[in-house]
Amino acid sequence: MKINKDSLDFLTTLGQNNNRDWFNANKERYQVARQKIVDFADALIVEMNKHDRIETISGTRCMFRIYKDVRFSKEKIPYNKHWSGSLKRATKKLRGGYYFRIEPGNSGIAGGFWGPNAEDIKRIREDIDANYGDWQKLLSDPLIITTFGQLEGEKLATAPRGYDKNHPAIELLRYKQFILRHRFTDEEVLADDFLAKVVDAYQQLRPFFDHMSEVLTNDANGISLF
Repeated sequence: MKINKDSLDFLTTLGQNNNRDWFNANKERYQVARQKIVDFADALIVEMNKHDRIETISGTRCMFRIYKDVRFSKEKIPYNKHWSGSLKRATKKLRGGYYFRIEPGNSGIAGGFWGPNAEDIKRIREDIDANYGDWQKLLSDPLIITTFGQLEGEKLATAPRGYDKNHPAIELLRYKQFILRHRFTDEEVLADDFLAKVVDAYQQLRPFFDHMSEVLTNDANGISLF
């Protein structure tokens, strides 16, 4: 299964005509282009379930809407200029989520934790504080560095409450999100092996996900919360 060029071309044209009249006149073209991405997502779920447990049941269910919520956006255009979707891991013990974005000149995948709740953030910071060396080793793993580079995500402006600003792990402790990203060129997206490359990159996240799952499903004494 590969990404069809028509699905990218539709987005390019949509970016040049991002208004409801054009979109309604090209609704059938949109539906065909979107279905090809749904087919790709279906194939992705099948491949991911060979090495992980994915709760998302179909490509249709994983896809985000193309209709843009302009209430909180500076750019008041009605449609997103990309295809995107996410896969959720199954059960409370398998934490972390997968994300993909297909957009001309701005495609990529990501994995991690976009909105940890207060209790999750507390447990993560406790683990960083107690096991900073393990975090350094985890995030400096050659497979992580080669595939994703550095950890990304929103940060606090200063040290979190209860931690000194001179703590050796202060940069990690400031994170509010924990995200790893990998970018793809348009040529890579349209290549026959794109699906395999996405699956391979997602697999490189497993040491990170396994560590975070352990942290978030056990208390500070190592006792399971579930």
